[in-house]
Amino acid sequence: MAPSSEESAGCAQGPGTAERMARYQREALPLVERAADDALQDAGLQANDVDELVVVTCTGFESPGVDLGLIERLGLGRGVGRTQVGFMGCHGALSGLRVAAGLCEPGRAVLMCCVELCTLHFQYGWRPQQVVANALFADGAAACVVQHPADIQNDGPGTAAVTHEHLTLSARASHVIPSTAELMTWTIEDHGFAMTLDPKTPEAVAAVLPDWLDDWLASVGMTRGDVGGWAIHPGGPRLLETVGGALGLTSEWLAASRNVLRNHGNMSSGTVLFILEALRQAGTPRPWVAMAFGPGLTIEAALLV
Repeated sequence: MAPSSEESAGCAQGPGTAERMARYQREALPLVERAADDALQDAGLQANDVDELVVVTCTGFESPGVDLGLIERLGLGRGVGRTQVGFMGCHGALSGLRVAAGLCEPGRAVLMCCVELCTLHFQYGWRPQQVVANALFADGAAACVVQHPADIQNDGPGTAAVTHEHLTLSARASHVIPSTAELMTWTIEDHGFAMTLDPKTPEAVAAVLPDWLDDWLASVGMTRGDVGGWAIHPGGPRLLETVGGALGLTSEWLAASRNVLRNHGNMSSGTVLFILEALRQAGTPRPWVAMAFGPGLTIEAALLV
């Protein structure tokens, strides 16, 4: 029997969304479990030290989801709070840190995890924007532990066995660029989630970023010259170069972002955590500015000292 015209169209567009989500359900948990376990070891914490769990993802949905799976597989306490930050795109990790910081009271630890399976949403065809998205996006997971500064200063749980020096989230900011909502979109369709990435995106970000960033840094008593390291989300090579040029950053300042993009691709939400880890491993002097861009267009930024 020959397939109907509707079935032929479906095959031409690849697997349907239900099939792609079934693959997400099989693959996301093992990937993020490794990242979460590494983060706990790095912080010197046990699973039962975690009071809140924040999971960031924009490439898959299920309920119960990876948050419940992490509770089971990591052995987190049954009383752990669960929060999911969904569909925020590439700035999702900074949105997750915002949530984690809000939940982090003295004596409580928050485990924040990002997991993305971007390749599940490979789109068939030769539309230029979609070809670019297919080439850029990759799979990955990253995690970190957020604790109240008082617990770190007072040698609370976990401080004796930390693998690296901790970072302090000193300030954070967000800005929605007017009249740009159509430039970057992430929509659920019948054959996966479809990305719109307009070629005008880098220039739209660069046009407002320097003045906005300078105003924000001034509000915390800093200038760009005070920043020791930059963790700029590499949405793509052109976005990275355009943003770097607008901020007057040399290739050296952008090296960590470029290396993560080269070695891992754009892993959406978790990418900026990979860049922060690269800065930490390199011993880059602080303070650092982490920055990512997502649908909106929205700029999310964080100051780490």
